[in-house]
Amino acid sequence: MNTDNPRKRFPRSARVRTRAEYSSVFNGARRVSDPLMTLHWLKADTPARLGLAVSRKVDVRAVGRNRIKRVLRDAMRHLRPELAGGDYVVVARTAAKTAGNPQIREAFIRLLRRAGALPATGADGTMPPRKRAEPSSLNASGNPPGPAEPAC
Repeated sequence: MNTDNPRKRFPRSARVRTRAEYSSVFNGARRVSDPLMTLHWLKADTPARLGLAVSRKVDVRAVGRNRIKRVLRDAMRHLRPELAGGDYVVVARTAAKTAGNPQIREAFIRLLRRAGALPATGADGTMPPRKRAEPSSLNASGNPPGPAEPAC
């Protein structure tokens, strides 16, 4: 066991592990889908936990299935502090086999945002973009009309 950096591990407390836990998520969770995967989210007041279901139908080779799981675990490891509490189960689809690692990660983040589990970020991450004036509402000098100059 590597004790040098405990943050690199994905702890047991962050995993959905038993058949009963998976069943409760599948039976009572909110579900959102993407061509690469489906996300099941069962809200709770507990810290976020991840469960993965990547079957042989997705990829017959274990190395392919493990790659998909590794990318999803890594994404979860980085996003976990921002996520709403509850259990998340990801069911991979066959399209995930041919998708690249960044595509899998982006699809996972997109599903979390659609489910409402991950807050959406603005353009620069802090404030919404400023609205620009319409070209038809500009005065002769190319500026928006001021208080002293009414629009015609």
